[in-house]
Amino acid sequence: MNHTHSSPASAAGATTATAPAFSAPTTGPVRCVQTLGHELGEGLLWSVREQALYWVDILQCELHRWDPASGAHRRWVFDEEVSALAERATAPGLIVTLRRGFALFDPATDAAARYLHKPEPERAGNRFNDGKCDAQGRFWAGSMDFACQAPTGALYRYDPDGRCTRYDDGFAVTNGPTWSDAGQGAAMYFNATIEGITYRYDSDSATGTVSNKTVWKHWLPADGLPDGMTTDAQGCLWIAHWGGGCVTCHDPVTAAELGRVTLPVSQVTTCAFGGADLRTLFITSARVGLTPEQLAAEPLAGAVFAVDTDSLGVPAHLFGG
Repeated sequence: MNHTHSSPASAAGATTATAPAFSAPTTGPVRCVQTLGHELGEGLLWSVREQALYWVDILQCELHRWDPASGAHRRWVFDEEVSALAERATAPGLIVTLRRGFALFDPATDAAARYLHKPEPERAGNRFNDGKCDAQGRFWAGSMDFACQAPTGALYRYDPDGRCTRYDDGFAVTNGPTWSDAGQGAAMYFNATIEGITYRYDSDSATGTVSNKTVWKHWLPADGLPDGMTTDAQGCLWIAHWGGGCVTCHDPVTAAELGRVTLPVSQVTTCAFGGADLRTLFITSARVGLTPEQLAAEPLAGAVFAVDTDSLGVPAHLFGG
């Protein structure tokens, strides 16, 4: 059930391929860069202007910042879950998703985060989860059922002018999105994690709308569940596997696997390119729900990892253009 897979041209007279070829990535050894034992590490963001890595522990309500050059690490504790973030383009600080919606937070001050919008007050059992900005500075984020069971999660777009639009609905757990314009036109990809499905939408960057939702990949149980993801400069998707112990790289058109990074932990949550040359893939993980036996077998569960690649990342888009 994969509506967007392409078959090789086989009809008489077909002499040219309909999709570009994507090269397989080369990756180095995995190294652990932070051993903080997060309950639910998530929300990776590489700040180009600060040359620093941000991430969160959703269930511990923490935001973290690490400067690889100096080794300096900072932590901020919130009154509620913080799950995703993006830098602001024309003002200091970050836009973040808290439990109920979108907020502003400036790590340089001691001021509390300030809510901008709570889009679903009627869904008391929900919290927000993953999200990021598109190239035009609009922040996309998904909500989810806190118990990871009811299909009450939705996909939202929050604009710099304060408009908030619900674009899709009916998910138990949401992750992503990420974008690629390689192969078949501009597309946005979004994970319905519990269902094990990655969806593809046609994406109109000018209007910020998505349409023509199709199943891009239906994951097998052996794959684990599709979690957070990112896109490289070639347009290929890099997807973290909750319960699968890896990050995989995929052709954006056919969904074929091009490469795999195997981690020493099972619950891999998200990935993002960073480093001075944007060729280091950072990866978060989680320890929530693991048994004592599993934790003994995975002493690095909840750590942050890094792996050098020959793939070039895309700078994280800023909120507000």
